Parts: sequence; C-alpha cells; structure tokens
Amino acid sequence: MPYAQANGLRFHFERAGSGPPLLFISGTGGDLRNKPNVFEGPLAKRFDLLAYDQRGLGQSEKPDIPYSMADYADDAAALMAEQFWDQALVIGVSFGGMVAQELALRHPGRVKRLVLACTSPGGAGGASFPFHEIEHLKGEARARYLIPISDTRRDDAWAKDHPDQYDLFLAMGSADPYAEEPGHAMGAHRQLEARAAHDTWERLPQIACPTLIAAGRHDGIALPATQEKMAAQIPGAKLQFFEGGHLFMIQDRTAAPAMAAFLTET
Repeated sequence: MPYAQANGLRFHFERAGSGPPLLFISGTGGDLRNKPNVFEGPLAKRFDLLAYDQRGLGQSEKPDIPYSMADYADDAAALMAEQFWDQALVIGVSFGGMVAQELALRHPGRVKRLVLACTSPGGAGGASFPFHEIEHLKGEARARYLIPISDTRRDDAWAKDHPDQYDLFLAMGSADPYAEEPGHAMGAHRQLEARAAHDTWERLPQIACPTLIAAGRHDGIALPATQEKMAAQIPGAKLQFFEGGHLFMIQDRTAAPAMAAFLTET
C-alpha cells in the first residue's frame, strides 16, 4: 500500500495508468477505499493518474489541529514533488476544486491545465452548500436531506415516482463503512471547518493556466449561477455544463471524455 511523506504528514495515495501526469483531488470525505473511485473510470486509461486521501481522511494522517485551504494546497504541491512531478494537469472535484484553486494560486508553476468540477470560489462569487451546518445529520437522515440538493430534479414527486432509485440513493448516501475508525469524525470535522472558510474569489483573476469550469445543470450544492460567475472571474476560462447534478461526472458519460479532451489540448 503506497504512502508518501509530504508537507510533514503521511499520505496514502494511488497511482496508475500512463500518459501525461494528472493529479486528481477528491471532494468532501474522499476515501480511496470507497469504490468505484477515479481509477475505475476512463481517466486512468489516458493519463498517469495520481490520487490521494487528503489530510484527515481515509488512510492518510489525521492531525487534530486546525486545517486551512492553504494547508490542503501545500499538501498537493508537496505530494507532486515527492512523486518527482514538477508540473501536472489537475482536476479538482467539489471540495477538491477548492483545493485546486488554492493550488493554482499558491503554486502556479505546478499546474499546467486545470479542471474545476462542481465547485465554488466562496466570497462574493458564491459558496457551495454549507455542509458544516448539517454536520449533526448522520446516516439516513443526512442522505434524505441531501438527495434533492445533490440533484434538484429529485424532489418529493420524483421520489414518489421512483421508489427503487430513491432507496438506492438513500443506501448509498447513508453508508459510512469507516465511521468508527480512530480520527475519522475529527478529520471530517476539520475538513468542514476549512471548507467553510474557503474564499478565493478576489484572487481568481491571478489564475493563469488554461481552466475549464465543469458543472452539472441540476446541482444544488455548487450552483450553476456560481459556475458562471467563477468562469467570468478566471481569465480565459471555459464553462461547460453537463446533464446531472453534483455527481454529473457519473451521471453524464460525456463529462470525463470532455475533461480529458480539454486537458490534452495543445
């Protein structure tokens, strides 16, 4: 099982595939043990793909100290250096997109091309859904609350008409197989604290690398209007909407190929 020392912490990571180096930064609560993950998708077939459990999550180290978005960005840069990557393509999804924004701002030489997927800049540009405000919800209660937010088409009427699908989403959203592990709840809380303070809005014009804003048309977590603002704030950014909600990368099969095409443009 691969581990790396980076930025003073021990990180669990996985690396597979061949092609241009691609760093994938996952979202809130990301844990590579949860399957399927990015390595089961098409990106590993086109890139030398590197993904990792962020600080406080999965099998990476979980220090019980405040985390900042700058810490997460510096972790990513340090992990790249540990893998002898001077520069890479970067995809950041949801919370990972917030980290990717900070990475491109704090370590601009590290990011060749950037995809920000279903994420938000905070500040005047708009924040993603405030998960820290529902931290008290666990299991099925949390899943019931988030189903119609993750994809705004899944309202009460939809749930009534699609009971089998609703039950499936409820089971998936309720599952937390590693909840009892030492440090799990603390690390998740620390991530939400950092997420709540995320704000790159005023600095986004400093992002100089080619950037794609990828979003779901029915996302109630990272709102479509926020994606439009973010695209206008980053010089030359391209905005592309896909059919789906916050999980549009799974819902719309054209999403990953479109991201890959953008990342490999010359």
